[in-house]
Amino acid sequence: MSDTVDGLRRKISSAGDLQSVVRTMKALAASSIGQYEKSVRALIDYYRTVELGLSVCFREAEPAPEEPQAPRQARAVGAIVFGSDQGLVGQFNDVVADYAIEALAALPGTLQVWAVGERVHARLADAGLPLAGLLTVPNSVQGITPLVAQLRIETDKLLPQGERGSLWVFHNQPLSGSLYQPVGQRLLPLDAQWQRGLAKLRWPTGNLPEVMGGAATLKALIGEYLFISLFRACAESLASENASRLAAMQRADKNISDLLQHLDGAFHQLRQSGIDEELFDVISGFEALGGSRQHRKESK
Repeated sequence: MSDTVDGLRRKISSAGDLQSVVRTMKALAASSIGQYEKSVRALIDYYRTVELGLSVCFREAEPAPEEPQAPRQARAVGAIVFGSDQGLVGQFNDVVADYAIEALAALPGTLQVWAVGERVHARLADAGLPLAGLLTVPNSVQGITPLVAQLRIETDKLLPQGERGSLWVFHNQPLSGSLYQPVGQRLLPLDAQWQRGLAKLRWPTGNLPEVMGGAATLKALIGEYLFISLFRACAESLASENASRLAAMQRADKNISDLLQHLDGAFHQLRQSGIDEELFDVISGFEALGGSRQHRKESK
């Protein structure tokens, strides 16, 4: 009985320690969601400024028409898929990987894929996609900018200046609560309809701008547009990852609480049974001792 009670006591202690770790991870995940969502909101004003600059450039130079659906020759197709390095995120990596695999299967051309995160890299490799590189998921907002710079360098090798091709990005986008959805976006070439829409934007003031630098200015603005798009994709992916981890930790916390309740019940029941047995032995011994004295008195 003593070994069983000690065993339950150790299980209760271990479950309590595990619950403390889970609750710490919940707090970290909730805090991380806030900082990544805040970083996305901080991009809105800057993105608006870049859009206005592009609108002026596109207004002066008529955007190119939509590309034909069937290209004459195979072109380079680059894809960036954001996932996670760590586990405890449920179906986070499977969802975005399946979405990217299905979307890329319909694209003609020579495909190269960059995976951000070991977990999604393994999932894409199992699907047989040609992987050009594996990059580490940043663990803070400050780590997103160096990652985006590295992605720009890697993708520029595939799509050098003047070479026609396409660049896609896939990531999970946060919804309300702990929900998220996979999304994909073509970054290059620039969508012609999107260009025409920007060209129609009204300038916010009465002082109309003038483009200086021509093609160099347009190239710089497109570079900023790519930076913002990749930064936002990474930040939204990280917010979704932590939302998924938060949901997983909430489920784990509930399961541990249920287990602790069960172990506590079993421990107290077993302990009470031991106390009852000890009391029964004392009473039995007392009655036996009393019965022996009574027998000796009757014999006298």
